[in-house]
Amino acid sequence: MRDGDHGKTARAAPATTVVAPEDEPPVVARMVLEIRSDGTRTVARGAMEDVATGQRMAVAAEGTTPLALAAALARSMFSGPTLAHHAGRAVRALLQSRRRSG
Repeated sequence: MRDGDHGKTARAAPATTVVAPEDEPPVVARMVLEIRSDGTRTVARGAMEDVATGQRMAVAAEGTTPLALAAALARSMFSGPTLAHHAGRAVRALLQSRRRSG
């Protein structure tokens, strides 16, 4: 048992199926995070997955304020080639759609 667990048994939430509206684009990446805080520092740990390739990477960040945590988390997320690739594709798609509609 780790500190902070206080003897409680964790139970997995029942699996649910989320149906995306038809007008939404397909899932290209997934991210799961666990965020822990004791009031003086906050730690975020998790994983990301590129759906197309199946590549996975760990994500970890620590901060003393929400802004510091967000910045550290962004650095962690964009340090890997998978998300950087998808972020670039998303920006290009957004710019192309603005050019067509504008």
